Amino acid sequence: MRDTLKHQGLRNKLVQNLIKKSITDKNVLKAIAKIPRHLLLDSAFEYHAYQDKAFPIAAGQTISQPYTVAFQTQLLQIKPGDKVLEIGTGSGYQAAILNVMGAEVYTIERIKELYLTAKQNLEKIGIRLKHMAYGDGYKGLPLYAPYDKIIVTAAAPYVPEALVTQLKSGGRLVIPVGDDLQEMKLLIKDENEQIIESSHGTFVFVPMLQNKD
Repeated sequence: MRDTLKHQGLRNKLVQNLIKKSITDKNVLKAIAKIPRHLLLDSAFEYHAYQDKAFPIAAGQTISQPYTVAFQTQLLQIKPGDKVLEIGTGSGYQAAILNVMGAEVYTIERIKELYLTAKQNLEKIGIRLKHMAYGDGYKGLPLYAPYDKIIVTAAAPYVPEALVTQLKSGGRLVIPVGDDLQEMKLLIKDENEQIIESSHGTFVFVPMLQNKD
């Protein structure tokens, strides 16, 4: 598959749709317009790639709805040079969005098949992350901590303490918390290391898996 003018046109339509759904961060919208999402999906889904919905990928997982990706990224308030930890690499789409926004991206994936596929996907579209790891997202990546921002792309039953610990003072953590239906939580660590938590609507994510194979 290639990235054609037709694909770019479909991405531009997607961006207009996201604007109508109250995504206002221009840098998020530019990143959505730039990343060829169809190259991160099975070729059978090529012309569905720019619809605003989730799609199945390997191992019973999904590539998140573009609106969800945009919403979480907007909550993070990404600035160029931010050191960002992503929990749940999946297809690599969210990591690619963060990368083109100028973030230094560290990502961890629990499912080996997805970890290997995401590596290939990101190489295919010319994205180079700071670090990709295969392992348990509940533990984060302490070796490279602390992080300016942390994003979790799967449903967690609770906020893992390890992730809060690995967040810098002034940092932001975005995580969907809950079982069947998740509340999007934003946690901000203030200068006194206290956590300020807020909720930002309900979403549906696949469960966040624990323990490395």
